[in-house]
Amino acid sequence: MASAAASASSMLCLSLQNPTKTLHFSIKTHSFHFLKPQLPAFRRYSTGVTPISPLRGISCNCSSTNTTHYEFSDGSSEVELRLQLGGQDVLSAKDIFVDADGTSLTVKVQQAGSIITLIDTNSLFEKIKPAETIWYIDDDQLVISLKKQDPNLKWPDIMESWESLSAGSMQLLKGTSIYIVGDSTEINQKVARELAVALGYTPLVTKELLETFAKQTVDSWVVAEGSDSVAEAESAILESLSSHVRAVVATLGGSHGAAARTDKWRHLYSGFSIWLSQTEATDEDSAKEEARRHIEDGNVGYTNADVVVKLQGWDADHAKSVAQASLSALKRLILSDKKLPGKKSLYIRLGCRGDWPNIKPPGWDPSNAADAAPPATLPN
Repeated sequence: MASAAASASSMLCLSLQNPTKTLHFSIKTHSFHFLKPQLPAFRRYSTGVTPISPLRGISCNCSSTNTTHYEFSDGSSEVELRLQLGGQDVLSAKDIFVDADGTSLTVKVQQAGSIITLIDTNSLFEKIKPAETIWYIDDDQLVISLKKQDPNLKWPDIMESWESLSAGSMQLLKGTSIYIVGDSTEINQKVARELAVALGYTPLVTKELLETFAKQTVDSWVVAEGSDSVAEAESAILESLSSHVRAVVATLGGSHGAAARTDKWRHLYSGFSIWLSQTEATDEDSAKEEARRHIEDGNVGYTNADVVVKLQGWDADHAKSVAQASLSALKRLILSDKKLPGKKSLYIRLGCRGDWPNIKPPGWDPSNAADAAPPATLPN
């Protein structure tokens, strides 16, 4: 089961040591890195971790002598950006420089012998077709039309940012819940809270639910009955939550929780799982090597989770940065396979039987998996 689940997951390796440090990451056929902070991440294939050429930026890296104002609109197959030229002594089109390339956009104007940058970002919300970029001057505005590679994806803004990811993820997730799992209960809770607020989801914390039920702390429970008892109880809570939608669930971290046990993932598969893991890796190459080792060793988080985020150090003040990286990774994952939310929904409707990602037809008996029929297919 672990190897089957591994083929469907995505991996994001995030190094969060210094909030101003550049961190890089890539996912499947996409790769990109953030500037504030910057994260290395990798999409995991069954053959290992493969870094892809980088795209850049988490926010608009803009420079201008004045504040650059723009208007943005999404016209289905293309997006339109209107930049204000008021106050700029632009004589003609030859004084304007527009360069668009995949996920980047640079706009400069020449004024009185000087080059002024109106906008310079390498983090467009999604990919465009640069060869079909059109621009023209309309009174005191520069109008730029960018053709989207995916006309069905609604762009909340021109750039990928915390705000645009928060708004744009709703159309992709389609109500699917998110489970935050990993090494630290505290980190899980902080990041889950940021995601819940951003998405308008219900925040749920299994630690709080367990302690309310048992009328004792998780630590005292572990001392009294052992971690297996706590994991069993959390697994029962996850079963009751598996049919919920639009929730972000923070689970127990470390060895006490259900997520640390391969046989307890049956109901975690009902949502998108993000494994938050701390690391001592100091650079991208060592992070990739560490990821490969965990995959080869069959580590439960790496083989079962949809997204793995590796943190070098932790500061609660930067929980939003981790949440943003997680949303960006989920966006890439879902865009690589838009049937994933529907497949999660089907998995729930069939009873969360543990057959993720190769969902079997109705009537499949998990206790007799060797005789199971071929995987069910989703309708187009």
